[in-house]
This record gives sequence, C-alpha cells and structure tokens, in this order.
Amino acid sequence: MSVRVVGLNVHPVKSTAIRPVASAAVERAGFAGDRRWMVVDQQGTLVSARECHALFRIEADTPETDASVPGGLRLRAPGVEDLLVGNAAGAEVAVRLQRHHLVGGLVSAEADEWIRHAAGRSDVRLVRCVDPTARALNPAFSREGDHTAYADGYPVTLASLRSLARLNDWIAEGAVERGEELPEPLPIERFRPNVVIDGDLEAFVEDTWGTVRLGEVTFRVAKPVDRCVMTTIDVESLTTGKEPVRTLARHRRWDGATWFAIQLIPDGTGVVNVGDDVKPA
Repeated sequence: MSVRVVGLNVHPVKSTAIRPVASAAVERAGFAGDRRWMVVDQQGTLVSARECHALFRIEADTPETDASVPGGLRLRAPGVEDLLVGNAAGAEVAVRLQRHHLVGGLVSAEADEWIRHAAGRSDVRLVRCVDPTARALNPAFSREGDHTAYADGYPVTLASLRSLARLNDWIAEGAVERGEELPEPLPIERFRPNVVIDGDLEAFVEDTWGTVRLGEVTFRVAKPVDRCVMTTIDVESLTTGKEPVRTLARHRRWDGATWFAIQLIPDGTGVVNVGDDVKPA
C-alpha cells in the first residue's frame, strides 16, 4: 500500500474546532485560511484552549472550510447566535503568541462580545493577522522569506496514523503495567494536524524526512512538534487527563520536550487533496 493523505484540517481561529476539508490551497504562509485569527486577552496575549477549553466548542468557518460562507469568517457555538465577520481589520495592536511579539488587527466590538459570550470570559477579543509575511520564522529551521500567520511555529503540521497507533500501543502497555483499565485509543485530533497520512510506512519514520511532496506541493521539514498540555484535553468532554504527555515523556522525550508529528514549510504554492500521494525524501 502506498502512503497517502487521509485527512486535511484547517483552523481559521487558533484553538477553535478543527474544520476538516477535502482539499486545501497551499500558500507560503500555510493552508489558506489557517490560523489567520486568534483570541487574545486585554494585554494582547494569546488565549488558547489550554487556558479556555470552551474555545474547542467554537466552530469558525471561512470560504476555504465551508463554501456557503460568503466571505470573511462565520462563528458558531452552542447557545450563541451565528455571527458573520468581515475580512476588514481595524486598528493594529501589539499581540503576543508565546514568545513571538506580533501585530493583529482588531475586528469589531460585536465580534469581541460574541467571543466573550461563547468562551465564557469577559476579558477576550478577536484579532486578525493582517500580514503573514511580516512574521519571519526561526532562522535555525527556515530560510529567508519563510513566514506564517498565527501557527505556533511553522506553517503546516503533519501527523502519521502509524505513529499514532504506536503511541496508543505504548499507552495501553503502560496502563497494563500500572494495573489500570485499558483506555480508549487517542484520536489524531488530539494533535490538531493540518495533514494526516497513512499507508505503508513505519511509525515515526517522518522524523527522518528532509522534504515531503504532498500532491503537487513540496514542503521542507522544519522540525518535529514539541507537545504541550493541550494534547491532554479531550475535545469532546473538555476534561483533562495525563495522556499522551505521560507516555510521550517515557518514549519520545529529548531536549527537554516531548515530540509527536512534524512541522512543514511550503516551498511553493498549489493544492493538496485527500487521497494525494505522499512522497518523502
């Protein structure tokens, strides 16, 4: 069996619900529409699902994720009336995404009020990335001109179902050793990848890749993805557990971090489709 793309995901607003798509337009900044908005507090600091689990309940769609959206951003959440947000951004403000000091455009008072209601927090607002090209990437793993919007570090993430199966085996083995009930296997959604692959490949072989071609687009592999406590949040129940970080710390820990999946930088533009061949090098 060949290796193929089996899933594609876009996240228009950082940390909100995953939006699966059948195809994705690839720009130099990543998938079109991916992580172009984010929620910040009054100081401009990112508010993610780590601190506010309710963000996982918000469905944010753009024309890239739902063709019925006429433009801009549509926001949906339980108990809140849908809101359509335009692409225009207002005054620019300083924002902080982890260690990155960036700029965001304020959206509207109406959008801020909607986010506050849906998230259950009175101190948040919505900002839009006005110019992804203004954010350079870590020069240790990128080239001049590489850029992205509000992704954690690099434009695109890729995860393998074969690697996930091995991780779930390790989790089950650990439960047996501790005399615990076998847990349900973790879904790939815990890791929020843009690209999911499967086929005739070994677990974690993606760690060794230098480049990978997905359909008509070639990507450079920047580095593996270091994982945080967000992966321990069940996206359905919004409860927090110990996995997968506990098991990754046992089997996939180096340089003071735990690792799963890889980060990619597009070398060009094009389209990637579910079903496309995956050709690593």
